[in-house]
Amino acid sequence: MGVIGFGLGVIGAGIAIGLAAMGAASAMARQPEVQGRVFTVFILASAFTEALALIGFVVALIVR
Repeated sequence: MGVIGFGLGVIGAGIAIGLAAMGAASAMARQPEVQGRVFTVFILASAFTEALALIGFVVALIVR
């Protein structure tokens, strides 16, 4: 049962990172002068999302 929860968590994290990448690419295309700031925010958001996915993995292992 924990494996199903982890799978859903990973799918959610993948969708979130994909949407963030889409938004960052769109923002950089519209205003190239803010590319550095947008990229920094994107990397931070991706790291936090991956951290949540890893926490879900640890919880799935503990519950198992």
